[in-house]
Amino acid sequence: MVPFAGWAMPVQYTGIVDEHLHTRRRAGLFDISHMGAFFVRGSRALEDLDRLVTCRIDTLRRGQARYGFLMREDGTVVDDLIVYRTAPDQIMLIVNAATRAKDADWIQAHLSPASSFDDQSDALAKLALQGPASERVMANFIGSEHARTIRPFGFEEVQIEETRVILSRTGYTGEVGYELFYPAERAEKVWDLLAGVDGVKPVGLGARDTLRLEAGYPLYGHDISDTRTPIEANLDRFVCFEKDFIGKQALEREHDQGTREVLMGFVCEGRRSAREGFEVHVAGRRAGEVTSGAFSPCLKRGIGLCYLDRRDARSGQAITLKKEKSEIAATVQSVPVYQRREG
Repeated sequence: MVPFAGWAMPVQYTGIVDEHLHTRRRAGLFDISHMGAFFVRGSRALEDLDRLVTCRIDTLRRGQARYGFLMREDGTVVDDLIVYRTAPDQIMLIVNAATRAKDADWIQAHLSPASSFDDQSDALAKLALQGPASERVMANFIGSEHARTIRPFGFEEVQIEETRVILSRTGYTGEVGYELFYPAERAEKVWDLLAGVDGVKPVGLGARDTLRLEAGYPLYGHDISDTRTPIEANLDRFVCFEKDFIGKQALEREHDQGTREVLMGFVCEGRRSAREGFEVHVAGRRAGEVTSGAFSPCLKRGIGLCYLDRRDARSGQAITLKKEKSEIAATVQSVPVYQRREG
């Protein structure tokens, strides 16, 4: 157990590699109750949030979710988040735990008087059930047809025994799966129900990190931050330039002019991986810096993410990762570095 954003969080239960591979093969259960949960309501809630986030809100139907960014005027990222339209005049925002207070201040400062802000982070328990068996597991509680019909980035309110749950087809592992949001007083009850199904194993922060790295998902505060933009992070596909939002002009300039660096994946030649802070060298010159790295249980090699000089940001480029006396040979690769097996 380790302290994490004010919470005591499990690093591992049976071991990082074991939990990682179990999630890829069967189903992993993650406690993500540390994540922030905000509700914005009112006659101008959609209009206000459409200006605050990079994804489109006006075309978001009830029961749909989208990934996007809160932006500053200079184009840097306040946070990445998922936006859920839970009612005609209500949006739920799921944000990172470490940025909860900052995000709340930023959002409230940019809402009109017609919109209300409600921080429900502590009132909601949040779980993630991820892996190829997750649909079968969920079918035990809501029926196989119902579990199957919730589409990616879709959600429904369902009943799991005595608990009403917002059940979302989202996740942070690169696997099929669900995320659950429900009253905190029922936290242990629902956890025990899911953990008691054959094939489900609890998973800690360690495997959550290796799973997201294999999938190429960025982590705020490391791969994206308030010093980086979505274009630098290779995430401009989550920016809708057809609408107005805070930071749009800065991103348009950057899109036209290009960036000096871009976020890319890498795969090491051996099992050892570079960690955050390693320098990236190409042909003897410094060309970037590692932002995340770990051992990949599926590839059995070191993997990670790094910001790299755009001239060198191409798959197959040989690189050397250096820190003090350590040197690791690696190859640049577009993400995801691991492709999930279908079926």
